[in-house]
Amino acid sequence: MSESNARVDVKPNGPLMITGIGEIKNSKGEVLAHPDPAFLCRCGLSKTKPFCDGSHKSGFVDDKN
Repeated sequence: MSESNARVDVKPNGPLMITGIGEIKNSKGEVLAHPDPAFLCRCGLSKTKPFCDGSHKSGFVDDKN
């Protein structure tokens, strides 16, 4: 297994910030994007899933805060 520099940071009341990855694929193996960093939706409100579009700002609260 190769070493990875991938990192996942949970933003309080916001998205997951993923760094150090090459690309993001859907369940069919199709490449969706290869941003670095990538911000992935946690609130379920984004219109650009799996990516964050800022919709969490309308009131999403992380249950761990």
